Amino acid sequence: MFRHQGKSRTLLHNLRIASILSFVAGTVNVTGFLAFQSLTTNVTGHFALFIYDVASFNFWKGTVYFLYLFSFLFGSFTSSFLIEKFKENKKLNVFILPTLIESCILLSIAGYSNISKIESAAAIVCLLLFAMGLQNSFVTKISNAVVRTTHLTGLFTDLGIDLSQLFFPKMHRNRTKLKSNIKLRIYIISFFFAGGMVGGFFYSELNLKLNTLILSALVLIASLFYDDLRYNLIKTKRKYHQRKLPKNPLP
Repeated sequence: MFRHQGKSRTLLHNLRIASILSFVAGTVNVTGFLAFQSLTTNVTGHFALFIYDVASFNFWKGTVYFLYLFSFLFGSFTSSFLIEKFKENKKLNVFILPTLIESCILLSIAGYSNISKIESAAAIVCLLLFAMGLQNSFVTKISNAVVRTTHLTGLFTDLGIDLSQLFFPKMHRNRTKLKSNIKLRIYIISFFFAGGMVGGFFYSELNLKLNTLILSALVLIASLFYDDLRYNLIKTKRKYHQRKLPKNPLP
């Protein structure tokens, strides 16, 4: 699901990666909000608050929201830069790099919260937004902008459009593609919701606080191992079948 790109990607690949990454985003979103009362997976609300502070001439107060916007942007830039930098290396799955960086950030925040009191909530929010910028960028590049996992506004808009088109079969004849799009969007929304529920339960009911982010990191790392293991198994099977094929006798 991490390796296939372009025409080689199928609906199943997109469903798998959408399920995992939207679950992670949902977990991070709720954990960040419960810990810091701030949005940590998208910047729409932060942009509105930034404009409000600038319009009210509270430039210094608005700086923190600018940093939130920049963190998400810089995360997206970093992810795309790494992917483009190592794209020509055929032996390396370039999408591993931003995924591992995201996992390390989540684990570091959880670890730091256990050994020291967090004095600057804004710095942690910046790190979480950077991580979500990383994730949103690489999943966009993998899926050719089909899958988005860190915010739901556009998803609900697209889902509403797709559902309305079901009522006009003569105008939208490609029913298979339309139903696939609807299925994908429902998966993303559902797993984002599930991630939020799990994150809230771990944070509040189990009292794990920021250690909830460890769950998100483990899901990411496990998905990488699964993807790599599955890829190597398929490659091994192909080599085995090629060896079993009879060689053409010499004339």
